[in-house]
Amino acid sequence: MSYATATAATAAAVCAPPQPAVPSAVTAPRRPRERPRERDRGSWLRFSPAQPLFRARAAQRLAVLAYHGITDPASFGAQLDRLRQLATPVSVQDVERALAEGRPLPPRSVLVTFDDPDRTVLRHALPELVARRIPAAAFVIAELVGTEKPFWWHEAAFLARHGGRARMLPGGGSADRVLALLKAMPDPDRRRSLAELRVSAARRPPGREQLRPEDLRTLREADVAVGNHTLGHPSLRRCDEATVHAEIAGAHRVLTGWLGEAPTAFAYPDGGFDERADAVLRRLGYRLGFLSDHRLGPRLPAHPLRISRLQVDSTTSTRRFDTILSGLEPAVQRLLGAQA
Repeated sequence: MSYATATAATAAAVCAPPQPAVPSAVTAPRRPRERPRERDRGSWLRFSPAQPLFRARAAQRLAVLAYHGITDPASFGAQLDRLRQLATPVSVQDVERALAEGRPLPPRSVLVTFDDPDRTVLRHALPELVARRIPAAAFVIAELVGTEKPFWWHEAAFLARHGGRARMLPGGGSADRVLALLKAMPDPDRRRSLAELRVSAARRPPGREQLRPEDLRTLREADVAVGNHTLGHPSLRRCDEATVHAEIAGAHRVLTGWLGEAPTAFAYPDGGFDERADAVLRRLGYRLGFLSDHRLGPRLPAHPLRISRLQVDSTTSTRRFDTILSGLEPAVQRLLGAQA
C-alpha cells in the first residue's frame, strides 16, 4: 500500500463511526477530558492499518514536538516514556551539529520544545524531563520574563468577557471572535485595540506568574535550551519591517544579557514563516528557526530556519500521541481540511 493510498483510506475511515475501544489491562490515571472527536480519533487511529506504514516513514523524519504550559504532569510523563520506547530524543545542539556536519540525525529523532513557557514548565515539565534525561528547548516571550503579566491573548479574552470595548472590534462579540479579529489586525491596530479593552473593561485580569531570569538559567543548566520567541509575541506577518526587527533583536539582546550567551534558536510566534524575520535571524547568527505547521520534517533539515513542528498537549492521550508522532493524525487532519 502506497503512502498516498494509505492516507486517503485512513482519511475516509475517520468519517466512519469508531469501533469500540480495546480495553486496557491497566487503569490509566485520571486526566482532563479530551473533546469527543479527539478521543475517538486517538483511540482507534492507532489501530489503523496505515499506522505501521506511517510509523516506518516517521523513522526517517525529524519530529519536533511543540508544547505550551503543562497542566497534566502525569500525562506528560507518560508521553515522555513513549518517546523513550519509540524514539531517540535529541537536543537543539544535536540538530545544530547535524546541520554543521551535513549528517542526518539518528532514525526516529524527536526534539521536545515549549512555546510561551510559564512556571508550569519549570515546576512540572522539568522534573519529568530530568528524570528521563530528555533534552528540550523553551522559546521565551522576553518582555514577560520577571513579571506577573498574563499572555496578551488571555488578557484580551478576559477583558472582552468583562465588557471591554474597542473601536475596531464589534460590540457584543464573543471572546473567541475578539481574539480572531485581534490576531488578524496589523500590529499597531492590535496594540491600540488591546489598550482600549483595558481602559473600558469592568475588571482587570488576574496576574500570571511568569519565569524569572534565574529560571531561564536553571532550565539551561538542565539541558533545556532557551530560545527567542520575540519580545511581545505579535504576529510577525502583521508587523512592519521595523517592528519585525525590534521584536526579534530586542528579545535577542535581553536574553543574551540574562543567559550570558546569545540564543541560537527561534520559534515564530504565529507559527508561520516570514522572509523579513529570516533576514534578521541570519544577521543575528541564529542557526535554527521553528514553525508550527503540524508536520514532520527531514532528519537533516533542508531549511534550518524553517523546521516543522507537531502540535501536542500535555493532556493528549498516549494513543493519540502515537498517531501524532507517526505523522498519521497530522496527515489525516490535512486531508480532512482540504476536503472541507
